[in-house]
Amino acid sequence: MAEVFKLGIAADNNQSIMEVHSIEVLANKGIVGDRHFHDFNDPYNQLSLIESENIDEYNIKFGLNIPYIDFRRNIITKGIKLNDLIGKKLKVGNVELVAIELCRPCRHLTEMLDQKNILKEFMRKGGLRCQILTSSKINIGDKIELINI
Repeated sequence: MAEVFKLGIAADNNQSIMEVHSIEVLANKGIVGDRHFHDFNDPYNQLSLIESENIDEYNIKFGLNIPYIDFRRNIITKGIKLNDLIGKKLKVGNVELVAIELCRPCRHLTEMLDQKNILKEFMRKGGLRCQILTSSKINIGDKIELINI
């Protein structure tokens, strides 16, 4: 079963991500309290997800123990292949989202984690950017499911 494994937000850019137990999301605005929250927010900046399995694979491959939250995505998932969801609607808890595009790893992440190989290793494994369609809360343990397949 696909689920929300971890959640994180940062109040300002370049700030560490703070792990939280729940987030409040507002349709087309983003996550309340997050650095990317704005009125009439660009859909590409509203919410991001990444697979815990991709982080586990990276940590095992390189003998590291980088915390999930340090990969700077809002939702860390368990049990779902995110790359297959581009253009599809999903429900995370009570929140409806549409998956817009793959998140590409960035130089900022490389610098924050002090790992020069992040760009290469997380190409097509860096998660998804999603537009928020409905407002509600998302909690750790919430189910993730496809809707309107």
